[in-house]
Amino acid sequence: MIVKMKHLDLVCIAAEADATLSVLRELGAVHLDLASATGAEVAAAKGAAAAAEQAVRTILKAREGLEYAETLTRQPCTVEDVLKVAATRDEALAAREALDKDIRKYAPYGDFDPALAKALLDRLGEELTKVVTLPEELPAERLSEMRARAEKLDAQILAATSHLAACDETCITAAYPAIADRIAFSAAKELMSREGLVSFVSGWVPVTQAQALREAAAKQGWGVLLRDPAEGETPPTLVEPPKFFKPVKALFDGLGVAPAYTESDVSVPFMCYFSLFFAMLVGDGAYGAIFLAATLWGWWKYRSVAKPAPVMKSWLVLLTVFSSATVLWGVLSNTWFGANIPACANWPTVAWLADPSYHNMMLLCFTIGASHLVLARLWNAVCKAPDSTALAELGWAGILVMMYLVTNSIVGIFSGIPTWGFWVGGISIVLVFGFSVKPSELKTRGAELGMLPLNIMSALGDIISYVRLFAVGLASVKVAENFNSMATGLDLPLWLKIVPMVAILVVGHGLNLAMAGLSILVHAVRLNTLEFSNHKGVSWAGYAFKPFRRS
Repeated sequence: MIVKMKHLDLVCIAAEADATLSVLRELGAVHLDLASATGAEVAAAKGAAAAAEQAVRTILKAREGLEYAETLTRQPCTVEDVLKVAATRDEALAAREALDKDIRKYAPYGDFDPALAKALLDRLGEELTKVVTLPEELPAERLSEMRARAEKLDAQILAATSHLAACDETCITAAYPAIADRIAFSAAKELMSREGLVSFVSGWVPVTQAQALREAAAKQGWGVLLRDPAEGETPPTLVEPPKFFKPVKALFDGLGVAPAYTESDVSVPFMCYFSLFFAMLVGDGAYGAIFLAATLWGWWKYRSVAKPAPVMKSWLVLLTVFSSATVLWGVLSNTWFGANIPACANWPTVAWLADPSYHNMMLLCFTIGASHLVLARLWNAVCKAPDSTALAELGWAGILVMMYLVTNSIVGIFSGIPTWGFWVGGISIVLVFGFSVKPSELKTRGAELGMLPLNIMSALGDIISYVRLFAVGLASVKVAENFNSMATGLDLPLWLKIVPMVAILVVGHGLNLAMAGLSILVHAVRLNTLEFSNHKGVSWAGYAFKPFRRS
């Protein structure tokens, strides 16, 4: 569900503004619009965060350039020390680059003495240039002196790089939460307005936290006003799925999406169908086993962390579910690294999915799509009942069933549309046309009825869109099969064949795994956030509830 919000107006004594913010931060129940704060204190705090991140990146990059970096003893360091050494090294690098240009420029002329050359030029002039080739502009020093200076700069650069590589970046990263808290507190302080002897601030509080806020207000002597959102206000969205489905919030945060406050929480169908899409798009049980093994290793690491972040557990639960679903799909389809197990070839599900005409796989995809979209419309009907517009949602569910029959007939899976399908389609169109717009809304929304034919065709396209589950999954399997053929088809003796064969298999399947991950981000996300959400009426135009609290 989406938790209801209360708008908060809080008043306190101006002298106690900082103490009030400290209590609010410990309470961790109030959403403040911290992103809108851009004052000097906020800018300074963000500058400290940027400097810390730059220092850590500098340390890690310095280690990349040193072969012996891992052997260096880690030394405590500060952000200022790292950035100072990095600036000195950058100056040396710039000087070395300029010097290298001069060395390349004057190297063809040899190690001559510029002072002597200038004296001879002053005395002999053009007579000397006829005998000796000299550069148009004389250098400030001998070539040997340039090279000696270059060696000193190289030694200086190497020493600075070694110093940076030896820095213990955990001294800096350990301060990240404090820096983040400083940014948030500075922003909250800026949002707190003052009028005479009092200060006040506004925000949002979930109804589940309202009582805790009232108790804190009574204890601290604050004045608080909690009210329902007014028209035109857009509260933040706090999604609270059922317990088993809570990890999907991590996926929403990772994608940077949130339903609008007035929309529905689609966490349950999102997680269920996303798991199915994940399995079908990866399309290989062995790949699922690799994901699952990596996830189990993650669980082992998670248990060894003293204070793991809750989001880590959420992601591990999600990856366990997704990976297990992929392994199960591999069992049902008998697909393992693009190959199959002969003993399983006659299993009912394997034989059905292996239909050479691909009709069964397309039927499965269209059925999944129809169930996904019909679920959205039936859900809308339940939410809108007993309003008459619920009948229009039932009509759309019927139109989707009709389009499902049409789609399967187009590709030759069904021999034709059954008679009952025409009845369903006709009645559904009447319901949509008759109850989508109320008579009182005809002037403002009447044009929607004229768009009905296009919307019906759009529904057909939405169902057809789910065939991507078959197409992308099949492509993944075919790529794996081709790499297998390349590896086993090498025309070499066995003793020469092993190394290149293993290399081809590792690179090929690794590339295929990466492509599978990309297809999940593109297609599995799209089917949930576009096709399904369009029919459910979820725009993902909300912003997530982020309480003011310690990092």
